[in-house]
Amino acid sequence: MEYLKEWQQALQIEISHLKKYGSNKFQLNNGHLVSNDQGFTYYFETPTKVIIAVGSNVTIQWGNQKVAGRILSAEDTSLLVSLERTLGDLIHEALLFHDPWELLEELIQRLDELKKSKQKRNRVKQMMKPTIPPKHPTEKNKSNSHELFFRSQYNSATFVWGPPGTGKTYTLARVAANKYFQGKRVLIVSHSNQAVDVLLLEIVQFLLKKERFSEGDILRYGTGTSLQEPITTQKLLETQDPKLAKEREVVTTEKRLLKQDLSHSFSKRDSETLLVLEKKLAVLLEKVRQKEIKFLKTAKIVGTTLAKAATDATIYEENFDLVIIDEASMAYVPQTAFAASLGKRVIISGDFKQLPPIAAARHALVDKWLREDIFHAAGIVDALKSGNWHPHLMLLKEQRRMHPEISAFTNQYIYGSKVFDHPSMSKKRNDLVEQGPFPNLASVLVDTSYTGQHCIQERASKSRLNLWQLLLSFQLIHESYTSGARSIGYVTPYRAQAMLMEQLLQSLYEKELASADIIAATVHRFQGSERDVMVFDTVDSYPKDRPSMLLTGKDSERLVNVAITRTKGKFIHVSDRSFMKNTVYKGKTIRQLVDHQEQTKQIITHQQIGTWIKQQHPKLRWIHALKLELVFKDLLEAKKTVMISLPEGTSLTSEWVAQLQALPKKIQVTIFSNQVVPIRQPVTVIHELFPFPFIIIDQHVLWLGQPLEGAKQIRPPFVAARLDSEKFVERLLAII
Repeated sequence: MEYLKEWQQALQIEISHLKKYGSNKFQLNNGHLVSNDQGFTYYFETPTKVIIAVGSNVTIQWGNQKVAGRILSAEDTSLLVSLERTLGDLIHEALLFHDPWELLEELIQRLDELKKSKQKRNRVKQMMKPTIPPKHPTEKNKSNSHELFFRSQYNSATFVWGPPGTGKTYTLARVAANKYFQGKRVLIVSHSNQAVDVLLLEIVQFLLKKERFSEGDILRYGTGTSLQEPITTQKLLETQDPKLAKEREVVTTEKRLLKQDLSHSFSKRDSETLLVLEKKLAVLLEKVRQKEIKFLKTAKIVGTTLAKAATDATIYEENFDLVIIDEASMAYVPQTAFAASLGKRVIISGDFKQLPPIAAARHALVDKWLREDIFHAAGIVDALKSGNWHPHLMLLKEQRRMHPEISAFTNQYIYGSKVFDHPSMSKKRNDLVEQGPFPNLASVLVDTSYTGQHCIQERASKSRLNLWQLLLSFQLIHESYTSGARSIGYVTPYRAQAMLMEQLLQSLYEKELASADIIAATVHRFQGSERDVMVFDTVDSYPKDRPSMLLTGKDSERLVNVAITRTKGKFIHVSDRSFMKNTVYKGKTIRQLVDHQEQTKQIITHQQIGTWIKQQHPKLRWIHALKLELVFKDLLEAKKTVMISLPEGTSLTSEWVAQLQALPKKIQVTIFSNQVVPIRQPVTVIHELFPFPFIIIDQHVLWLGQPLEGAKQIRPPFVAARLDSEKFVERLLAII
């Protein structure tokens, strides 16, 4: 098959690119040489949890040195890495680079094996270009579940187009369960652990309701699961071999406690004990592995990731009656094709109006096979564009997630009125809509026009960020939480902005995060999730000339669609309306969203900021910017440093000059400006400009909106924000 050759070429191009240029980067701290027997084994700590498979190839960079290595163990925030050569005994800080290109190499091997099987090649062919017309009966279809069941009974490949909230999980779960009732074996795969977990949980709940759940018949295979139900290998091990499960738990706990000791102090005896425990655990894990294989052989419904299916012989050497591929729109075409080859029948489910797969290399074959999904590759999207309906495509068209005021935009502009609301949605979501902020509004545009020029770039990654919109977005989260919401999402196109919000939440909302479901992430990370309240921060504003390609490029419609459709009851869009209308073509989705919210009177202007802010957070205060008493009080209480940004065209008033000149000489004053600063006391002037004014005092108090003299793009009412967070300011200074 010509497909196989091109897929392997595309994967190899991507692998070569990742090896040469691209890597996921992780910070390492507190490194110790544990052993120099058969390589150099190092213990490291990480600021946040790192999930890397044992055995993965990595590179450690320390200063100018780069050394190849392999992961021996990765648990929570500690790693054991075997390096090819020594970096010394102690390493205070280093970087770890890792890319899962080994998974792509495994996939190339699976495609090689596929060439040898005529049966499997034919399965792929029927998926890519079906030659057999649909055979399923149509008169018996009582529901989506019935129709999909019959389609998968009679046809080799069935495509399910499932827009957000249209019952995709519900429908797939019932089809899988009914296949199970027939005695069929079902494999469920997806690119993400979360998607696999959600679908398996729905199946378990359905079987329990029918009183037909039998332990061991359903298996969640692999790591990374959040499920607690008795379908994971861990839970099955606890019930079927409790002695082995307990032994593993004891050794794992002992190792974790020892690693905690290593984070405080380090000794040769500790390092030797750690290596002994690692070897002992390796023996136990092999025993567990043999048990897991037995679980899989007897299970009737197996759920795992596409990556696991392509790398674990226990999966890819099996043959299933039905393969269900969920969230297929985010999977590489070769991944989808390989998974389809494992079953007599395949259901491919996803939404080609949501985000496509991500690839790094720039090449025509990569664009064709790794940057676009199976719905495009199989000709389904082209058929729809030409006014035809693919014979093996089934659309789920009744959405039951969003309030109609939210879905009105996506139903019309994204799905071309092919999707409609279930009649219950307005009433079902009213409780969420009635909550603050903005009671009785389900969809809102918080307009940041005329509040200043706040859009800048992170130095290293060039990812964009906007401090003013970030603080406003946090305030919206705070208002939502204090109004009763406990399921809140913050989503943005830009990684730098998402990471800053994560830091802000950790700094100001630590207690709330422990009791509520509040997450900040990029749009790409949020696909597949849903929340009661969603805050969508577009970031882009002046002084940039235009939004980036994330909001205006080829896939921007899909990005905006995902951002909106995560929402159940309240969608809050934080954006600079003036900037979007002045710089974005009317046909682009982000502009259509702004225009739609404007036409439907869903706008909250910057003049209304004083009316909707009801709950001031102790660490984030909103103040009239012309009332200078509090900012001058902060200046008088400065202990070490004062940093001031004076954008081009702005200047310090006589009041500000007097306050700064009154500071003790021990205070280190730094001003970012390209002009002479009229202050007599010693001051460091850095000729590097930021487009907006800010003040940072003692590297923990941040003022935005001060000073205002001559600042561009600002109209009354003048508002300043005061944030008190040492960790956030530290992170901000590192970025800018």
